[in-house]
Amino acid sequence: MFYSLSLYSVVGSYQRHQKICRLNTINFLTAVIQSTRSLWHFGQTVLGIIFRHPITGTSVIPILPDGRIVLIRRKDDGCWSLPGGMVDWGEDIPHAVRRELMEETGLDVLKIRRLVGVYSSPDRDPRIHSICVVVEAEVQGEMKLKDNLEVIEIKAFTPSSLPQPKMSHDHARQLQDYLHGLTTLA
Repeated sequence: MFYSLSLYSVVGSYQRHQKICRLNTINFLTAVIQSTRSLWHFGQTVLGIIFRHPITGTSVIPILPDGRIVLIRRKDDGCWSLPGGMVDWGEDIPHAVRRELMEETGLDVLKIRRLVGVYSSPDRDPRIHSICVVVEAEVQGEMKLKDNLEVIEIKAFTPSSLPQPKMSHDHARQLQDYLHGLTTLA
C-alpha cells in the first residue's frame, strides 16, 4: 500500500512538474516575443537617431512577355506585394532592382522601361521610414520561389485581375499610378 501511494505521489509530482514546465515555457516565449518587439522598436528609434534619414528601397513592376504583372505574397503580413527591397550600401537602383527581382521571383530583368514614381511618405512602410523608387521592368524567366523567409507565393496577374484593395505598404497606389500612366512624386 505504501509503495503504490508513493508511486502515485511520484507520478502526480512528475505531472505537476511537466505542467509547470509548460507554463514556464509559455511565459518564457511570451517574454521573448515582447522583448523582440521592444528591441525592434528600440532599434528603429536608434536607426532614426543615428541616420536621421529614411532608408532607400525599390519596388519593381515586373511585366512578363504576355503582359501579366508578377506579384509576391509576403510572409510577414500575407498580403500581395511588388517585388523589391532595400538598396545595399554601394549599390545603385538598377542593380538593386535586378538583385531583388532575382532573389524574390527568380526572374531576370531584360529592360527597365520607366520610372513609375518615388514614394516617401513616412507611414508608407509600417516598419521604417523609407523612400521607395518604383520602376516598370520587362522580365523573363521561370518564376521560382527563392526567398522563403520573406515570400510565400509568386503569381502573375493580368492588369484587370490584380488583387484589390489590400496590398502591402503602399503598393496598391504604386500599381494604380502605373496603370494610369503616371510618374508620381509622393
